[in-house]
Amino acid sequence: MIRLGLEIESRPSELPYIERVWRSRSEDVSRMTSIATSHWELVFWEHHGQVQAAVLGPEPKACLAPVPKDATFFGISFALGTSMPHIPISRLVGGSAEIPDVTPHSVWLKGSAWHPPDYDNAEAFVRRMVREGIVDCDPIVPAMLDGATLDVSERTLQRRLVAATGLTWGAIRQIRRAREAAVLIQEGAPAQDVVHRLGYFDQPHLARSLARYIGRTATRLSAPDRAEPLSLLYKTSVSMPA
Repeated sequence: MIRLGLEIESRPSELPYIERVWRSRSEDVSRMTSIATSHWELVFWEHHGQVQAAVLGPEPKACLAPVPKDATFFGISFALGTSMPHIPISRLVGGSAEIPDVTPHSVWLKGSAWHPPDYDNAEAFVRRMVREGIVDCDPIVPAMLDGATLDVSERTLQRRLVAATGLTWGAIRQIRRAREAAVLIQEGAPAQDVVHRLGYFDQPHLARSLARYIGRTATRLSAPDRAEPLSLLYKTSVSMPA
């Protein structure tokens, strides 16, 4: 668990539709740096007894985001290629879609009331979303991530990737590499080692990547900022193919 004004706890999931499940609580912090991510999320939060929910789209670059004080959050980060067919992912990139009429005991999805999910039952909630056709996945994206050889043209691959994720393959790889670089630097790896390990041209190239996608310099990553914490940043065991 991270305790930097914004307490964040997260876990991976064995369900292929889910990238990660997380929850957090804000304490004495009014804003955070929301780092770039190629995943969309379903997020619930409670503040002063009011519950709200939204679908947050992929973030192509880091940005500052307000954080309500003394609020609790819960989110499901969905795997690449997973989407909600009734909400085109192109409308969500860098934005969000509010889910109306949410209470502590109900959330309306596809015309029916569901009990809101929590940190421990996220998988059951997403399985139902899949059964009800609210969530779908283009199998070509996980196959690309696994480095599989696919019997389709490069143009078709790129078109389906953008349709499913809202981002190009190059953008996804750059975001993923910057996040990995940030984790390594936070763990104490020297910037020059990160350059060679992740294939950056040089340290200025790494610095530009961190500024765009993480919103931090290597120096600031080495000394966490309690007053303006980062959003969820985690180490993944999945490698991205070239």
